[in-house]
Amino acid sequence: MFEKIKNYLSPNNWKNDTLSGLTVALALVPEAIAFAFVAGVDPIVGLYAAFMVSLIAALLSGRPGMISGATGALAVVMVSLVSQYGVEYLFATVVLMGIIQIAFGVFKLGKFARIIPHPVMLGFVNGLAIVIGLAQFSQFKTTDGSWLPAETLLPMAGFIVLTMAIMHFLPKFTKAIPSALAAIVVVTLAVIIFQIDIPTVKDMLGEGGSMAAGLPAFHIPELPFTLEALWVIVPYAVILAFIGLIESLMTLSLIDEITNTRGKSNRECMAQGTANIVTGFFGGMGGCAMVGQSMINIDSNGRGRWGGIVAGLGLLGFILFASSLIEQIPLAALVGVMFMVVIGTFAWSSLRILHKIPKADAFVLAFVSIITVFTDLAIAVISGIIISALVFSWKKSTSIWIKDSVDEKGVMHHKIRGYIFFASSKNFIEMFQEKIDKDPKEVYIDFARAKVLDHSGIEVLNSLTRKYKQAGKKLHLIHLSPDCQKLLDNAKDIVEINT
Repeated sequence: MFEKIKNYLSPNNWKNDTLSGLTVALALVPEAIAFAFVAGVDPIVGLYAAFMVSLIAALLSGRPGMISGATGALAVVMVSLVSQYGVEYLFATVVLMGIIQIAFGVFKLGKFARIIPHPVMLGFVNGLAIVIGLAQFSQFKTTDGSWLPAETLLPMAGFIVLTMAIMHFLPKFTKAIPSALAAIVVVTLAVIIFQIDIPTVKDMLGEGGSMAAGLPAFHIPELPFTLEALWVIVPYAVILAFIGLIESLMTLSLIDEITNTRGKSNRECMAQGTANIVTGFFGGMGGCAMVGQSMINIDSNGRGRWGGIVAGLGLLGFILFASSLIEQIPLAALVGVMFMVVIGTFAWSSLRILHKIPKADAFVLAFVSIITVFTDLAIAVISGIIISALVFSWKKSTSIWIKDSVDEKGVMHHKIRGYIFFASSKNFIEMFQEKIDKDPKEVYIDFARAKVLDHSGIEVLNSLTRKYKQAGKKLHLIHLSPDCQKLLDNAKDIVEINT
């Protein structure tokens, strides 16, 4: 029993998972606080969400090694809800969001993440890397939005460079400890010892703010149990559920590719949903998978569930027992870590292949990247999938041809090659317009190298059969593929087939 639990949490990787989890816990702190500010809620609401979502998602996840927590993609949607109706409506929305996500998993809709085209995936990665990078520049500004003075900005930039240098060079000498954790510790000690006056986590919390808090308590959201209240939260819950699942499943696919393994998308939907339901009932703002923190974990050789569990428990430990220490961490160290994440996340190879891949794919890649930066992830990914699907349909609709031959008996044979479906049906029937009048009394249409894919394809065959019958000619449809035969059999009431 103990061996099964051990293998489930971290098969032979306890040290790496523990150290990478602690590193991630440190990196989660400023992100959770920043996203809480974006959503318009108290920082502790973001910290509680980061702790609970990370812990629960890691325990139940379909993708070991992936880190979840409060995210900016969700926070930007939450802000209007909180500003209009208050935080209690947010908690209720997060619970409903979780229920929707579980439904996705139960009905096995997570598998559709696997149909996301590669250019969309690259665009998502690049766009998110840019978003993560741009988000770090907020740390260089004061609360009123102006840039920090030069005497603060310059040493801060120096420590960011030092953090990045440690993360880059340390793995060349040893991989015993995660380079991100070593960089944070070294920079923090340097700032404390030499008494360098640069912003810290404490400064993010504002005047009189503190990370210190107790355990989250069970809390039923206080809002009217009426249809009016339900109609308020349903649209937000649906949008948040979709954004959370898209980001989680895209991150799952990314880590699958990096680690050459395969996660379980439907299980991940249910894990994310469970985490959000619990978070909503315990005063958290909800969350989903995080590309940046997941990359930190993977780069630190974190591969098991234990890394995400340690990250969640570590963050809770900081809140309960070590808030004063964590508040001393310079933001420069955390920004440096995130800049290295950006460099590691961005698919630099995509820049080299842009002129080699089809123009449509290059457009989709760039389009998704730009839309991710300027709008949000869900719109970018869905738009990219739609464009890719339209391009695919157009290509298939124009790649259909007919080869004609007449045998010794004077019978016409039309050999079809390609796919007959909604996008190609009109082109297909137009190719036969002149042939119907010129064809002899008996005609064979050979589908050995063709497929009928949908109702539009069936209907166009029905129309073609009717035209040949009106012309007084006998038509044979032969060599139908098994799939095509099934479609035709299922639609025998609306298709006339002469054999």
